[in-house]
Amino acid sequence: MSKGTEQHTYDAIVIGSGISGGWAAKELCDLGVKTLVLERGRNIEHIKDYPTATKGPWEFPHRMQEPLQVIKDNPVISKCYAYGEDTHHFFVKDAEHPYIQEKPFDWIRGYQVGGKSIMWGRACQRWSDFEFSAPQRYGYAVDWPIRYADIAPWYSHVEKFSGICGDKDGLEALPDGDYLPPFDLSCVEADIQKKIHAHYKDRFMVKTRWAHLTKPNQIHLDQGRGQCQARDLCTRGCPFGGYFSSVSSTLPWAKKTGNLTIRPFSVVHSVIYDDKKGKVTGVRIIDTNTKEEIEYYAKVIFLNAACLNTNLILLNSISSRFPNGLGNDNGLLGKFMAFQNYRGSVHGRVEGYEDKYYYGRNPTNPIIANYRNLHKQDTNYLGGFLTFVYSNRGRQYWDPGIGADLKESLSESGPWHAGMYMQGETIPKEHNHVRLSKDKKDPWGIPQLITSVGYDDNDDKMVEDFLTQCAEMLEVAGVKDIEKRDTHQAPGLDIHEMGGCRMGNDPKTSLLNKWNQLHLCNNVYVTDGACMTSTGNQSPSILYMAFAARAANHAAEEMKKGNV
Repeated sequence: MSKGTEQHTYDAIVIGSGISGGWAAKELCDLGVKTLVLERGRNIEHIKDYPTATKGPWEFPHRMQEPLQVIKDNPVISKCYAYGEDTHHFFVKDAEHPYIQEKPFDWIRGYQVGGKSIMWGRACQRWSDFEFSAPQRYGYAVDWPIRYADIAPWYSHVEKFSGICGDKDGLEALPDGDYLPPFDLSCVEADIQKKIHAHYKDRFMVKTRWAHLTKPNQIHLDQGRGQCQARDLCTRGCPFGGYFSSVSSTLPWAKKTGNLTIRPFSVVHSVIYDDKKGKVTGVRIIDTNTKEEIEYYAKVIFLNAACLNTNLILLNSISSRFPNGLGNDNGLLGKFMAFQNYRGSVHGRVEGYEDKYYYGRNPTNPIIANYRNLHKQDTNYLGGFLTFVYSNRGRQYWDPGIGADLKESLSESGPWHAGMYMQGETIPKEHNHVRLSKDKKDPWGIPQLITSVGYDDNDDKMVEDFLTQCAEMLEVAGVKDIEKRDTHQAPGLDIHEMGGCRMGNDPKTSLLNKWNQLHLCNNVYVTDGACMTSTGNQSPSILYMAFAARAANHAAEEMKKGNV
């Protein structure tokens, strides 16, 4: 082996440095595995690279609103809830990262070390066995190769290290975790909870389960992180380390082991399959600055580039053995794409409580556990939805007032408002897919991704039911002037795309086994959203963390045995 090859050889390569990639790297490095993390974006260091973290609105040229020309130049990324003048440096520019929308799809991306873990929503609910068994029980997608009992210990493992706040609620549909103390409900939320529980026997509103250090434990202090300050400026990067991100937690921890190397500015072109050896031997990258093509080698490869990019890399990883993409003998790679449905919301005005307020700017929301299609199908659609609840006091743009009267009214907190918004399951379907363009390439010479993903009648029925049920619950809670809204937004804006390289028991109908290994290439692991067999209704990021930690420990053990 040449010296150059030796310098480019590691035990493991992790593609992507976001939520799941950071966890794969942390576990591998803790286990003594020399690990290279490849990140297509620039380097980011905790605190130092959060330029707007402590600025006031008046310190931005446009008071945190992007100019119209910026929005016009970035019609996709500017739709993201977290995008603004205070955060735009963490997001891609549309023109620099082209893709082809065969059907409308808003692909939200942030390319830097840490990925979207810097700007994520931070909600962390566990799946239950209802979600793992639903495809088998109701006859959609394929059966998951695991159940809740298989992943529960790994949920605990990542919760304890990451720091998740929540309560012990004893709900079958929303299993309890290893939590820090939760944020309290506001007075309005507590009243809504009380009235919902009194009126409904199957609906449970619980305190938040969010990735915030409400009361740090020693393991969090050892990471150099501190208590959440309830600033609700999380998407700028938190200088206190109050919420979990790769750059504040897993990557610095991995670096301290001496086993981690991070290479930013590295767009992964493909995974290298050696036909003679019958396995993957490395990764081919394009340096974003020099456009140089470089190869790195390892015994094990983890794909954590985020769902769509992981599908793109695998589809582009062709060889004489796999002419249609790595591990893709069954032709299912890139198919059965799914996402979570955020179209529905309901809100209204709350009377009273004018002598009460709330602490800080709570960065979390209470939730109502899914109550649809649990033990049996009880609606005219498949799947279920999680309901986020919120309340606030403040003036709204539609509130009356002009001149001196308006100015005077602004000195008061204003009336209370409350609402609910949905996070709904969508059912994976073969026609919802991504594929590579045959003639259009990106600036690095890689085929552009074509997205062909849309809603169906099942999704529409779920939105209709959500709006009806939430309007009824808010009415029961005494909320006035209730308004229902269906945004009809394109898929993708949920930023919870899943599938394309799904787990399963049968290599004929799935790409990955129960350990997240490719059926046909066992030294390749996929532990980001691409691995998902179905979407469930809970926020998926904590599940990706658990999958990544579990798979990394499996990979390290397999390396010891010489099986990979």
